[in-house]
Amino acid sequence: MAVVHEREPVTEILRTMAVDDDVCGELVRAARAHSPEVARLTEAESRSHVRAMVRAAGEWFATFDGVEQQDFTAALLLGADRAGQGVAMTAVLRGVQAGLGRALEITVERCRAAGVPDGTLLGVVLRLNEYGNAIERHVINGYRAAERATPHESAEVRTNVLRRLLVGGVVPSPLEMAGAGMRPGGGPHHCVVADAGDPAAVRLLTDRLSGLGAVSGPIEGRLAGLCRRMPGIGEAGTSALVVVSPAAPLEEIRPLYRLCVRAVDIGVRQGRQGLYELTDFAAEIALADQPLLGAHLSARLLGALDESDAFHRQLAVTALTFLDNGRRLDQSATALFTHPNTVRYRLGRLQQITGHPLTDLASGPLAEPLSTLHWWWALTTWLRHDPEPL
Repeated sequence: MAVVHEREPVTEILRTMAVDDDVCGELVRAARAHSPEVARLTEAESRSHVRAMVRAAGEWFATFDGVEQQDFTAALLLGADRAGQGVAMTAVLRGVQAGLGRALEITVERCRAAGVPDGTLLGVVLRLNEYGNAIERHVINGYRAAERATPHESAEVRTNVLRRLLVGGVVPSPLEMAGAGMRPGGGPHHCVVADAGDPAAVRLLTDRLSGLGAVSGPIEGRLAGLCRRMPGIGEAGTSALVVVSPAAPLEEIRPLYRLCVRAVDIGVRQGRQGLYELTDFAAEIALADQPLLGAHLSARLLGALDESDAFHRQLAVTALTFLDNGRRLDQSATALFTHPNTVRYRLGRLQQITGHPLTDLASGPLAEPLSTLHWWWALTTWLRHDPEPL
């Protein structure tokens, strides 16, 4: 047990270093100073690789397992990323070695400040050198694997891994995810799903997502992907309908993908375009799960309307537009290309025919938000039924 107690402060030091922005910044600057090719890349992406490898070092040191039993996904991904960015192997290794050297210096300084005995410190240095050598080997392996893959093969790998993550099948290993350009265990991801009806818009969106560091591919007839941050409206830059989920760990992403798919399907039916958050479709998805209840609510509020009567359908469309525009007569009239008095007249006729005003329900007083929700649900359900042809 003495060995466990001796390595505990070292483990904590490494874990602290992994979340210390100043330390990660020093390691990045060391790598960039010794490798001009790496310095041409953004500091942010170098920092993410550094943080992942220092974190992995802390986990490895805590277990004292052999080096070959450790997860070197971060190193493999670093090599693959640099190969894809066209950085020469020698330049990559210069940056890695400089960063590892500075990391060792900081670790020694902090161990001494924490009172780690010199005998233990010597063992720490030897083991971290062993870890650093393993990091270099895996960076080279990741680089070479990316070099061997053709663009077509790389796209197939990404699509296969995405499909298994989002749809089903054998869960990809960390190595497979790294080969597809993902960072397993590296934090939450947003799921992105887009309508693939316009090939030109899909190609543009694919390029934009790639520029944001996202991984995407064709899944179930749509474009789907994963990205580390929420894309902005300008960054999406496409006329296609795009739905983005809240961020979640990869192991929780599959149900969010299914919800994004449903949101895209709903949005396509409504003719929507552009970028939306998944929660923008929350009510529509939730209500779509209860079609029977929606039908009964529609029958209760709109049972007096005749689906084959064009005027009755006009009244329902007007009421739904009124609700969609915050109960504003002027905005509703603009949306319907008519006069506010016409909107007021149609709402009055709807109340006369159905016996229910839009501001209340026959069963008793309800808060206005619930009344609005019930009316919106009933009108949407009723208007979805096409009248029988004459």
